[in-house]
Amino acid sequence: MENNILGKVVIITGASSGMGEAAAKHLSALGATVVLGARRTDRIERLAMEIQDNGGNALAVAVDVTQREQVKKLVDTAVEKFGSIDVILNNAGIMPLSTMDSLHVDEWDKMIDVNIKGVLNGIAAVLPYMKEQKSGQIINTSSVAGHKVFNGSAVYSATKYAVRALTEGLRMEVKPYNIRTTIVCPGAVRTELLEQITDVNVRQANEAYVGAVGISPDSFARVVAFAISQPEDVDINEIIFRPTSQEM
Repeated sequence: MENNILGKVVIITGASSGMGEAAAKHLSALGATVVLGARRTDRIERLAMEIQDNGGNALAVAVDVTQREQVKKLVDTAVEKFGSIDVILNNAGIMPLSTMDSLHVDEWDKMIDVNIKGVLNGIAAVLPYMKEQKSGQIINTSSVAGHKVFNGSAVYSATKYAVRALTEGLRMEVKPYNIRTTIVCPGAVRTELLEQITDVNVRQANEAYVGAVGISPDSFARVVAFAISQPEDVDINEIIFRPTSQEM
């Protein structure tokens, strides 16, 4: 697997915890240079030091994915430092689930800004480089909730459906440039996302369910590595994965 990961420069947003952190550690262990983007600078700096102490190559760059210029700076910095960009993992996301009649409108806006606009900002920042070099891979994190709607997930699911639509449209458009696109749709994975839910009933239900069936963020890291590791003529377009015991 590591033969097509070794030496690649991989940008990861949402790298300060959970699935992004796990992906950074795993890809680094397989020989990738990882560029870590997140708002929590202290966390990604510690992660970069940990990776370097283990013999890897990592760079931490503070970024708010809702700010287009900050995402562009993240990508430009990676290219200036390492000469190219092979993969971007648009992983930053939030999940403040609630029923729509709760009217948590501010949370809806934040999900749209992070989960949709954040992905678009990442795509916009890397496309000029990848088109010029005629290679690259854009991996966008969606969700099982991007295939199914659950109680309290209407707006969150809408953002994750949007990620799938955007990535499929992108896939068709970038074929002339030899760019690969991948959608990763996790099921119940144990991360900090549940802590963002302010609707008490929805949070309790999700904590109970994920607590019972949820799997480690390492599962996501292995799936991402699988998609990157394929030969350059193989384009893994979408992966859905769940805990074996997850019914929904």
